[in-house]
Amino acid sequence: MTNPILARSRQAAATIGEARGWTRRVCNDVDRALVILLSRFVDGDKVRFSELFPVLRRYRLTVERTVEVLDHLDLFDDDRTPTFDYWLERKLADLDAGIRADVEPWLRTLHDGGPRSRPRSPDTVWGYLNDIHPVLSDWSHRYHRLREVTQADVVAVSDALHGNKRHHTISVLRSLFRHCKKNNTIFRDPATGVRVGQQPQGVILPLRPTEIADALAAATTPAARLAIALAGVHAARPKAIRELLLDDVDLGNRRLIVTGRTRPLDDLTRHAVLDWLDHRRTRWPNTANPHLIINQQTAMETGPISSVSITQALRGQTATLDRLRVDRQLDEALARGPDPLHLAAVFGLDDKTAIRYADAARHLLDSAAEHYAATGSPRTQGSKPQPGTHEPVGSH
Repeated sequence: MTNPILARSRQAAATIGEARGWTRRVCNDVDRALVILLSRFVDGDKVRFSELFPVLRRYRLTVERTVEVLDHLDLFDDDRTPTFDYWLERKLADLDAGIRADVEPWLRTLHDGGPRSRPRSPDTVWGYLNDIHPVLSDWSHRYHRLREVTQADVVAVSDALHGNKRHHTISVLRSLFRHCKKNNTIFRDPATGVRVGQQPQGVILPLRPTEIADALAAATTPAARLAIALAGVHAARPKAIRELLLDDVDLGNRRLIVTGRTRPLDDLTRHAVLDWLDHRRTRWPNTANPHLIINQQTAMETGPISSVSITQALRGQTATLDRLRVDRQLDEALARGPDPLHLAAVFGLDDKTAIRYADAARHLLDSAAEHYAATGSPRTQGSKPQPGTHEPVGSH
């Protein structure tokens, strides 16, 4: 007896697998999983994740790719507790019930967005709650609702903190109290009038040669070496590196497009790209993913790799991808002079950021000049084993 739903699913799996570049093993695993799940399937039903997962894990079959096929055919019911809900339940468990009732809607609005606000990334929401959780926990021992919190309480929090920590914590509390005031769960905003001053800007300093050498030593894969070249030579942010497409690299004309800006492709980055493409072609010859850098997971999909995947090679290093990007921009300011217009044109920086880099370069240049005037010898930082050449690139 034929099962039309199973037959349709197997055909859909073959089509999706061909389009995504699935390996033969993955295609066979998905086909076997569909046979197990849909052999006695009744039209109108859906396959729940809670039922699917233990069965496929028992037979060591791919869950993600099977779910992709079932979801494509509208046969999948995802009854998992969302990661955000699970995290929220755990993090708010120690708060007073009344305070939790005020805080939870604010966090959900940040996460999901509202009528006049865009959704924030999960990392942002997690960071907000982590920053003020000690404060909320302390208040939960004294109060039952946020409407009981006074301005003196917020001032006490402000006085106990310093620098960026103080500025950010008070800013997050202001966001929380504004949400509560808007929704009439508090009578007045206790954070109003609490001054924290201008957020202090850290001094931008060049990376040490040993820090860059350690980062280069940690980059043991072609993907990691390419990411370092993109950050250290082209000042690309990790997000831009993740989202770079194959079509953004023009090897013939030696051009590279980063966040919409065309840049010359230097020799070091070109060699890193060629090494990576050779590895990619050998490892995933049939992938249909249009992104330049992929991994085992995304080779069978079409989206970019995760932020963790692109940064994990340099985890624990001082010279992270972000620090390498900053170091590249500072080097440009030192090489061409502290000109914020030049920095904005080369790297697409906003006015404030370009001025900050120019000020940092001016400070370093003035310090070097003072040292030379006092000692008669130039101040040297040593020869940096930079991930790429740092000649001025404004001519492109």
